[in-house]
Amino acid sequence: MVYCPECDTNLDLEEDEMDEGDVVSCPECGTEYEIITINPIELKPVEDEAYEEEEEEEAEDGDFS
Repeated sequence: MVYCPECDTNLDLEEDEMDEGDVVSCPECGTEYEIITINPIELKPVEDEAYEEEEEEEAEDGDFS
């Protein structure tokens, strides 16, 4: 069984139906994870690129409001 690292909900993933690079989301908290390895299944949180780009632009402009 694979559990959400954020809220410990069982993600109910089938190893034989998953591929490395697939993205799954937790039905409870909505956090998205990329599958890094299949056997055993290892997850990495998917980072919100749009949010990161917005933070970088604010830092470059010096406007943090």
